[in-house]
Amino acid sequence: EPFVADEYIERLAWRTPGGGSRGGEAFDPKRLLEEFVNHIQELQVMDEKIQRKVEKLEQQCQKEAKEFAKKVQELQKSNQVAFQHFQELDEHISYVATKVCHLGDQLEGVNTPRQRAVEAQKLMKYFNEFLDGELKSDVFTNSEKIKEAADIIQKLHLIAQELPFDSLMDFCSSPHSSAGKYHDLECQLIQEFTSAQRRGEISRMREVAAVLLHFKGYSHCVDVYIKQCQEGAFLRNDVFEDAAILCQRVNKQVGEVFSNPETVLAKLIQNIFEVKLQSYVKDQLEEHRKSDAEQYLKNLYDLYTRTTNLSSKLMEFNLGTDKQTFLSKLIKSIFISYLENYIEVEIGYLKTRSAMILQRYYDSKNHQKRSIGTGGIQDLKERIRQRTNLPLGPSIDTHGETFLSQEVVVNLLQETKHAFERCHRLSDPSDLPKNAFRIFSMLVEFLCTEHIDYALETGLAGIPSSDSRSANLYFLDVVHQANTIFHLFDKQFNDHLMPLISSSPKLSECLQKKKDIIEQMEVKLDMGIDTLNCMIGQMKHILAAEQKKTDFKPEDENNVLIQYTNACVKVCGYVRKQVEKIRHSMDGKNVDTVLMELGVRFHRLIYEHLQQYSYSCMGGMLAICDVAEYRKCAKDFKIPLVLQLFDTLHALCNLLVVAPDNLKQVCSGEQLANLDKNILHSFVQLRADYRSARLARHFS
Repeated sequence: EPFVADEYIERLAWRTPGGGSRGGEAFDPKRLLEEFVNHIQELQVMDEKIQRKVEKLEQQCQKEAKEFAKKVQELQKSNQVAFQHFQELDEHISYVATKVCHLGDQLEGVNTPRQRAVEAQKLMKYFNEFLDGELKSDVFTNSEKIKEAADIIQKLHLIAQELPFDSLMDFCSSPHSSAGKYHDLECQLIQEFTSAQRRGEISRMREVAAVLLHFKGYSHCVDVYIKQCQEGAFLRNDVFEDAAILCQRVNKQVGEVFSNPETVLAKLIQNIFEVKLQSYVKDQLEEHRKSDAEQYLKNLYDLYTRTTNLSSKLMEFNLGTDKQTFLSKLIKSIFISYLENYIEVEIGYLKTRSAMILQRYYDSKNHQKRSIGTGGIQDLKERIRQRTNLPLGPSIDTHGETFLSQEVVVNLLQETKHAFERCHRLSDPSDLPKNAFRIFSMLVEFLCTEHIDYALETGLAGIPSSDSRSANLYFLDVVHQANTIFHLFDKQFNDHLMPLISSSPKLSECLQKKKDIIEQMEVKLDMGIDTLNCMIGQMKHILAAEQKKTDFKPEDENNVLIQYTNACVKVCGYVRKQVEKIRHSMDGKNVDTVLMELGVRFHRLIYEHLQQYSYSCMGGMLAICDVAEYRKCAKDFKIPLVLQLFDTLHALCNLLVVAPDNLKQVCSGEQLANLDKNILHSFVQLRADYRSARLARHFS
């Protein structure tokens, strides 16, 4: 614990008799002083002892430090001596090693010619045995020494090739010539390799393959290995999966057997492609090539895809330097005869299939397609400009049929989608944009021209005239379905065609073709705006049939119980249905454009209709109620101009009931101030009391 002087003195005083007040004992300062003096002396003595002990320890430490330093110096000197000895020993060892290497080189220089001479002597001995016709050496008679015999025969065969022609003929005519033995031994080695492969002895296969490497029959050994590898490998129906498993298994084994595994594996793959796969592909395609184009194209796409997938798996193996080119050539050799005319088969099938889908649909409707409305876009635009009553020949009764089918469209788009997928996979990269454009042209012909365009023409021809009493405006249903179908067409254009042509000159050609199709359809849809005339005609019929002169000039002014006339109710109900139908049939800005046109014509009809009657005071109130209801109906259009027109019309109707004294004030109001005075006058003239001098005077 840390030393605290105050506490130490307190304890000392507490222990001293008379130093405190314990037990009533009196305090004795002298005794306490004496105790303090004695204790101080004891502390001084203790301090001197400790100081002497410290000095003694310091002297001892200095002495030991000097001895340690002296010892370290001696060790350093010993280390320097040892290092010098080590350097001398290292130099001596290097000198001896140099001498030994030199001596080894000299011995090798002497021993190598000696060994060659011994080997040459042995070869001469074996050569003599062949010349004598008797093979006595154990190496030729012992079947276990086939490896040594093979090495000797290989060397003798090379020597025999260098003999002069006469000597060579004499040698070959001997009963046991090296050439015959060479062939026999080669056959034995191949047989031994075959047996080892069947037994699964990898080490023996490796030994025999190493011996055969210098023989001419080495390639035959590889062929035998490839043949036996495939025995029992193709037992399932999926030849591609079997091929992948076989190559995976052989890839692990071939490196343990052959010194050139990449060459052997490449030869195996080439054999699989040229024999197994080519035969399988031919069987699958030739069966349907002339009889069933659809199945032929499906099989071709499937087989080509599976072959390229197999090629991708084989890319993982070591097949040499340019394995990509190697595998591509193998695939091309299998499919070249089928890919050359692929696009012709594709277009022919697509044309036949699309025509069949359309014909089957029209047959289900008991409809015979007819030629309706020929002419280009300019002709259509001219008909729009002139606003004629659809000069498309006699009106056609479609019985509510739009002649557009979602099922037909989906089938056509699905067939085209599959065609684009096959085109992407099977076309040469240089021909891909051109082939994709041809498929797109087929889609335009059958979907846009033969189906959508025909339905629009038929729908236009079926629009009733403006004075017809028919209320069946099926053309809006045609517009709605055509709009939906074209969205699907546009989606396929972006999703499946664009990736195939995006970086080629065909892109602008496709976009222009699509633009022309859109423009042609929009022109025909614009022609359908004449359905608004039919709507207005229907409203006229309702007003003519339901509106009575007594509605606005009742016989009993005090007994009018209705809020608005029956004609107003029916017209508003009809208009609301047509507005809802237009919104359902169109989208985007087309909705606002058509509704604005309909709203303006609707306003003109009501305006002209109201001017056909004379209004009493109560009749004018009823007319105001009718216009108020028409204005509510106009709000459904959500077109500011249409609502403004009906607001003004409502304000004009107020002139039918306002007191004569207030006519000028009402006419100068905000809504009527900008109107022509003749218009205001025409409405005031409709009042039953207009003939009164007072009213005429006030308005003038």
